[in-house]
Amino acid sequence: MMQGDVETYYENGTWKNKVEGNSQASSTHDTKAEATAKGREMAKERGVEHIIRNQDGTISEKNTYPRSSDPRDIPG
Repeated sequence: MMQGDVETYYENGTWKNKVEGNSQASSTHDTKAEATAKGREMAKERGVEHIIRNQDGTISEKNTYPRSSDPRDIPG
């Protein structure tokens, strides 16, 4: 993972999002859908990769979000 990537995962009966490097989850949710939506939002804001895990810990999806302020995203 790149520095600051966001990971959505299941732990102790709760879906969570954690930013790489942090010791605790940034958010907790009742459903995977809620956690995934929040994790996507966090990754987009940070311009990093979002790793989504299944309940068993396997990776189900990875999405990379470039920063919206990235000059490459501005039509020229």
